[in-house]
Amino acid sequence: MKKVLFIDRDGTMILETDDFKIETMQKIVFYPEIFYWLGRIVREFDYELVMVTNQDGLGTDVFPDEPFFTTHRFIMDVFAGENIKFAAEHIDRTYPSDNKPTRKPGTGMLTEYFTSEYDLKNSFVIGDRITDVVLAKNIGCKCFWLNDGRGLGIGEIKETKESLKPQIALESRQWEDIYNYLVNLHSPLL
Repeated sequence: MKKVLFIDRDGTMILETDDFKIETMQKIVFYPEIFYWLGRIVREFDYELVMVTNQDGLGTDVFPDEPFFTTHRFIMDVFAGENIKFAAEHIDRTYPSDNKPTRKPGTGMLTEYFTSEYDLKNSFVIGDRITDVVLAKNIGCKCFWLNDGRGLGIGEIKETKESLKPQIALESRQWEDIYNYLVNLHSPLL
């Protein structure tokens, strides 16, 4: 069975901006050390990489498809150039008020993973928002929470950080900590 790392984009692969919209090349700042540590994860462990992101209102006049997709393609091409290849990309365009099942923490974009082909119990969500932690709960896996302390997504959910503690495998701001967690998880007991 395949294990998956469901990875958020903004705030996880690239740094989040103050306006929460990364639609141009000038706004791209890659997450510190992500290429080194995620590269090691890809080389040393057997996880399928799946990008899962909410892009509020993408395709509207205030957030048009272009230049977003040109910028997004550049981001994904840079990762591929570092041999970090994503098996799939899932982008939800809705607003929180739309209450669509495709919007994280809903799993509507991820139904293909709810089969016997995937080992979701031993998979992880990696993200910077509390909604990523809830997504992990909804999938049935744990979360590596790159919490920056801004409380992003708190208004979108009814649960608290305390009630979600069982879903949080690790809370850190460092990709190195995620790598070390996986090393310890996969190391044989001495």
